[in-house]
Amino acid sequence: MLTRIISAAVGAVIVVAALILHNTVVFPIFTAAVIAIMLFELLRAVKLHKYIPIVAAVEVCGISMPFIYSFNFDYISFYPSVVKLTEDRHMIAFAVTLLCAFAVFVTWLNKHKEIQYSQVFFALASMVLVPQAMSTIVRIEAASPEHGVFLLVMGLCGAWIADSGAYFTGVAIGKHKLCPEISPKKTIEGFVGGIISTAAVFAAAFFVYNRFITEEPLRLGAVGYVLVAVLGMVCAVIGTVGDLSASMVKRQIGFKDYGKIMPGHGGLMDRFDSVLFVLPTFYAFIKITNIV
Repeated sequence: MLTRIISAAVGAVIVVAALILHNTVVFPIFTAAVIAIMLFELLRAVKLHKYIPIVAAVEVCGISMPFIYSFNFDYISFYPSVVKLTEDRHMIAFAVTLLCAFAVFVTWLNKHKEIQYSQVFFALASMVLVPQAMSTIVRIEAASPEHGVFLLVMGLCGAWIADSGAYFTGVAIGKHKLCPEISPKKTIEGFVGGIISTAAVFAAAFFVYNRFITEEPLRLGAVGYVLVAVLGMVCAVIGTVGDLSASMVKRQIGFKDYGKIMPGHGGLMDRFDSVLFVLPTFYAFIKITNIV
């Protein structure tokens, strides 16, 4: 237990340091490092880590995404009278992903007797899901100069508070198993507790932030706090789906943990599995509701 607490404390310090330096190049570097480790853990899980071209292609795709979504392309041009680099970040991200996927397929063709199609498509899916989902870290922060850091913290809380709320509720009153074959410790009572606790924390945090911290309140409107509470519930449900999905992959592969980088917790995939689903959902909420 002590090892788990110390490991979590060190991780929290690193995350806080990255948030403090959110206006510097350190922030996309931190995000890229997290993505790179998560991708390597996934490739190792399906035994593709020994194929250097595949590892290189997947990692290049992953590492580039935080910089694509945070870099200012307005200052780049090649012979302006002939060609101007597109400012559409999504098109640049798509082009990079396509090139890296091509490299994976070329390697597969060369090693088709050793590499199975299931491994290749797992790598391709990871190469798309993890970088796009985790790069919403920089996209949420960049959504508002005034509120970006707060919104990012709440997005992360949408995954981690639900997990904590479910754990403590499950320990206290949990009796009925949620998915015993996938995650034996999860209970229905804990699942409900995670949903309620996340909704309550979201509503309270947004209220305190708007009333007492920021000078320019978020545009929540008359029913804004109800929407925020509902968002907390949605994040809790989606985070649980992400957690169970990652656990199912581990069980089918035969892994206990994706890695050992966080003693007592496992790998970064073990800590960010729910974040993969929650952050994009939270980012979509920000954009759809136009609260900033």
